[in-house]
Amino acid sequence: MVMAPLFGSRFWGYYPPHIWSRITCYLSLCRVKSSGHEKLDPKQSYIFVANHQGAFDIFLLYGFLNQNIKWIQKQSLRKLPFVGFASEKAGHVFVDNSTAAARAATIERAKAQITDGVSMVIFPEGARTLTGKMGRFKRGAYYIARDLQLPLVPLTINGSYDVLKRHSRLIRPGKLELVIHDPIPTTSLSDEDLAALIDRSKEIIHASLWEKYR
Repeated sequence: MVMAPLFGSRFWGYYPPHIWSRITCYLSLCRVKSSGHEKLDPKQSYIFVANHQGAFDIFLLYGFLNQNIKWIQKQSLRKLPFVGFASEKAGHVFVDNSTAAARAATIERAKAQITDGVSMVIFPEGARTLTGKMGRFKRGAYYIARDLQLPLVPLTINGSYDVLKRHSRLIRPGKLELVIHDPIPTTSLSDEDLAALIDRSKEIIHASLWEKYR
C-alpha cells in the first residue's frame, strides 16, 4: 500500500504477496505440488482461469504460479475496509459487468495493467464453492481474454477446499495442488465461439480434479 504508489505496482504489487503467500502455506503446514510451469513463457501475458475451492486458492496462485499476476475481483470487494484500498494500490482490477459500457471500462483498466508479461487471474465461478465441486462458469473472463487477444490458460486447484472451506475459520493442514494446462489462443473468436471456449476450459480443469471434487 505504501510502496506501490511510490515505485509502481509491477514489483510491489506482486513480489511481497508472492513471498507472503508461500510463507503462509508453509506455516499452515500445507504440502504444495505444482506442475505445468514449462508451458508458460514468462515474457507473455495470459488470462488465467481457475476453479475456486477456498481462501487458500489465493495463496496457492500468488505463491506457486510463478507468474507476475494481477487479479480480476468482484466489484463488491472494493467496499471492504483495507482489502479494497490495498487491491487498488496493487493494481488489481474490479470487474463491472452491469452494462456493456461498464465492461468496456473494465477491459481498458485491465489493458493498462497487462504489459510486459504481467497476467490476470480470474475465477469464472465468481465465488468459492460450497461443496468442493465446480459451479457454473460466467462469461466475463472469456470476454476479457477475447477482447485483449491473450492466451487463456486453465488452472486446476485441488485441496484448498479441505484446508479452509467457505464460511469456516478452521485451517486444516493438508495437500495443495496446482495444475497448469496448455494455453488456448483466443484470437479471432466471435461471441458464438465463447460458449465452446467456456465448455472446453471447464472440461480441462475438471479432468484434473481429484476424484472427490468431481
